[in-house]
Amino acid sequence: MNKIYSILAVLLTSVCLTACTADPEASRLYRQEAPLEAEIIVPEPLEAGKTEAIKVMLTQDGSQVEDPEFIHMEIWKRDGTVQYGMTEAHNDGQGQYSLSKKFENEGLYYVQVHAKYHDSLIMPTKQFIVGELSESDKQALQSDVPAAGGSTGKHH
Repeated sequence: MNKIYSILAVLLTSVCLTACTADPEASRLYRQEAPLEAEIIVPEPLEAGKTEAIKVMLTQDGSQVEDPEFIHMEIWKRDGTVQYGMTEAHNDGQGQYSLSKKFENEGLYYVQVHAKYHDSLIMPTKQFIVGELSESDKQALQSDVPAAGGSTGKHH
């Protein structure tokens, strides 16, 4: 009798495990979405005392994004002495957006783009140099120190 129960238990377990295998085509049942992408374009070289435009090209699935829910830029200097708060970027058309700023001080800066389109939210950051770097900026670049500050704590 125990032998029959053992055989039935093995058969029942086999049937259950066979029924639970994952369908290799299951991923097609879910919505496939291409991520929002931003190419940050900083003119080089940047000189202190001049107004310069930082540009962003927004694309999704290879197409230009011309009507995002929002696109803001935030700029700060690595040492924390300069911080431009979150500012709405100007729509230049054809998926290109820009923000013009006058950089009074030389040094290592960061720009972070905050962009949302449909269900995709991105916040890429790019570093750039205005004029000459100080010794502390050079050391930070060599030691790969992450940017200090950056977020003003404001949310969209």
